[in-house]
Amino acid sequence: MNNYPIATILGAGGFIGRYLVRNLTKKNYRCIIPTRNPFQKGYLKTQAPTGAVEFIDFNPNNFSKIQEAINNSDVVINLIGILYETGKQKFSTIHVDIPDMISKFCAESDVKKFIHVSAIGANPDSKSKYQQSKFQGETKALNNFKNTVIIRPSVVCGVEDNFTNLFSKLSFSPVIPVVKTTYKFQPILVTDVSNAIVKAIGAKDNEGKIYEIGGPKTISFGDMVKSIMQTINKKRLVVDMPMFMAKTQSFFLSLLPIPPIITKDQCQILSEADNVVSGKHLTINDLGIKPGDVEEAMKKWLWRYRSGGEFAEV
Repeated sequence: MNNYPIATILGAGGFIGRYLVRNLTKKNYRCIIPTRNPFQKGYLKTQAPTGAVEFIDFNPNNFSKIQEAINNSDVVINLIGILYETGKQKFSTIHVDIPDMISKFCAESDVKKFIHVSAIGANPDSKSKYQQSKFQGETKALNNFKNTVIIRPSVVCGVEDNFTNLFSKLSFSPVIPVVKTTYKFQPILVTDVSNAIVKAIGAKDNEGKIYEIGGPKTISFGDMVKSIMQTINKKRLVVDMPMFMAKTQSFFLSLLPIPPIITKDQCQILSEADNVVSGKHLTINDLGIKPGDVEEAMKKWLWRYRSGGEFAEV
């Protein structure tokens, strides 16, 4: 396998990563995966032929092994991201410092392309720390390494997602409050995001470009939750939660040692522009991909939330 192209993937153990590893190894890539807990990432080796996946140590105090891996790579992909801050993980560290470091390593090596996965809505003028940090990370990467390609997905959905599954779990309540039901986005399947990354690697003359990728439908937050309820055959009342109530709730939940349902920063995002393709950048169509319909696809994984499971009447 020494003659196969090599991809170093940061954040490969996450939601998108497992699909990307499978996708790249099918195309004969060797995947080098930095991780602090290789014993917890063994499932990634089941996605690939023997020897196609190699774990290396991700040491936040010493990046020498990551730099060595990048020096030997043809492609580098960054999937690392967080949705909310904790005591140890801050947006500035994860979304800005890491892509800054990786892109500098790429510039010092023979890497052909650096794919940095960001998010639709990245904006320096946003009042959201998340959106600000996403834009700052993009800027660092683009300035440091000319062969950087940015991919901004809308809400990513799939079997293991934290969106359709979350609201399916919340169906135990007869009333489901949703913050800003009119907020629009373009949900996209994780398999399409993975395919877009692979296509972007092979595309010509896209260095320094940004792709905004969304699914085929633009849907409101409220309508998407209603669609989820319909899929799992649960009749629930979806109501709009006033923003001041959401911010109050997020404040008190942030004091608890549990993952928040919604944070103050996420409330700010919902108060700003919709999470849809802007038309100012390249899109998934430029990669020759026809994205799948999330509402149709989620029937394949949300059946487990129906009364009766897979044997429930549709």
